[in-house]
This record gives sequence, C-alpha cells and structure tokens, in this order.
Amino acid sequence: MVQEDGWADFLTWVVMPDHLHCLVQLRDKTLAELMCRIKSRSSLAVNQALGRRGRLWQKGYHDRAVRREEDVKGLARYVVANPIRAGLVTRVHDYPLWDACWL
Repeated sequence: MVQEDGWADFLTWVVMPDHLHCLVQLRDKTLAELMCRIKSRSSLAVNQALGRRGRLWQKGYHDRAVRREEDVKGLARYVVANPIRAGLVTRVHDYPLWDACWL
C-alpha cells in the first residue's frame, strides 16, 4: 500500500486487536500523510470485507521519533512482542498479523 507507493519503508509492524504498532522509515511524505493513507485505505478494505460502514480507527495517532543511537532492532523486537505481552500468544510466530525485516 504505502510502501509500494514509495512513501515509507516498514521495518516492523504488528496489528493488535484494537491498535497498530509500526516502525517505519519515512521517505517523501510526512508521518501525518502516511497515517492518513494507512487509516483511509485499511478502513475501506475492512469495511468492504465486513459489509459495514463507519469509522475503524480513532482520530490521531501516537508517535515517537527514533534517535540514531537507539537500537532499532531492539525496538523492532519490542514491537513484534506486543501479542506476547498482551497474552494473545506465547510465541511471536504463532501470531498472524506481524512482519519484521530482521526476524
């Protein structure tokens, strides 16, 4: 969707039952533009698949800039471990809605 459009590189993502975590490297667009695109396209797809209408995502988003010196791979591991911490699975590979370029 947005990666194919050249907006960002998704390093890690996980879709939780009520929210999304992702670690991205922006390219030509702002984070606000990226989040708008993700929310609008995913809402259309989910609503169409479920035969429903209406809002899927909450307004806004929470972000955190990653500094160069931070351990990006460690942050990626933290992101994909969310289903384990939430008690949804005992192993990351048992959860279907995630990806990471390093794992």
